Amino acid sequence: MYLGKNIVIATKHKKEQVIAPLLLTELGLKTIIIPTIDTDTLGTFTGEVERTFSPFETAIKKCKMALHNSNTTLAIASEGSFGPHPSMYFINADDELLVFYDKENKITITAREVSTETNFNAQTIETFNELKTFAEKALFPTHGLILRDKKDSNLEIQKGISSWAELEKYFVYFKENYGKFYVETDMRAMYNPTRMKVIEKATLKLIDKVKSTCPECNCPGFSITSVKRGLPCMLCNMPTQTPVKNVFSCQKCNFEKEEPINQKQFEDPMNCNFCNP
Repeated sequence: MYLGKNIVIATKHKKEQVIAPLLLTELGLKTIIIPTIDTDTLGTFTGEVERTFSPFETAIKKCKMALHNSNTTLAIASEGSFGPHPSMYFINADDELLVFYDKENKITITAREVSTETNFNAQTIETFNELKTFAEKALFPTHGLILRDKKDSNLEIQKGISSWAELEKYFVYFKENYGKFYVETDMRAMYNPTRMKVIEKATLKLIDKVKSTCPECNCPGFSITSVKRGLPCMLCNMPTQTPVKNVFSCQKCNFEKEEPINQKQFEDPMNCNFCNP
């Protein structure tokens, strides 16, 4: 249903480099970029503008912002979050949320990719050797760096440093003016190829969801919305927390379909809250 239509990508950080080719080859969508759109008004990684909405709400606002400045009814936006992995707390992760927004048909499709493939890091610096070691671990200069006077300060920030000559120049400046200063990885997509790859994976997931249509009304985005748990314990036959079925649902007509997850009929008593509380 989207073949040959236009879609606006809500970004100022060149995410279209990975998103646009996939939308064209997989869905036949032609992309529009609006150079004047400023998604930084909804939050910046460096904290000058605090993100006050959830990643999903922020992505939706980006879509609506882009649609307001275009003649199409389709938009796509992503929102990235960086920090401890949701389950492996001692490892940093890139959590990318992608939203496909169809204003005309009132369809919103989301996809999420959580990856430990990230160079996300920061450190207080006093010497150039410290800065050099940090930069090399951060995959510089293919990945950009940011210098600021101190952690969480917006007094003076230099973003998008992407050459050794620049880094040496700004080291001298920050060292002379502040003695010690703060370095962090630039997580904006155009300065971070590793993040671009995660966005690409999220885009592929989103495309799969768009291609998955409802058996009843043919609406895109027919995907897993919940799971049914309760695989019986082999010993006591009581229901466990182990998933039994995936529940697919349509956001247009509310049709639901269940598909079995597990081939096994019973769960090990080790995973039973009654046998092994």
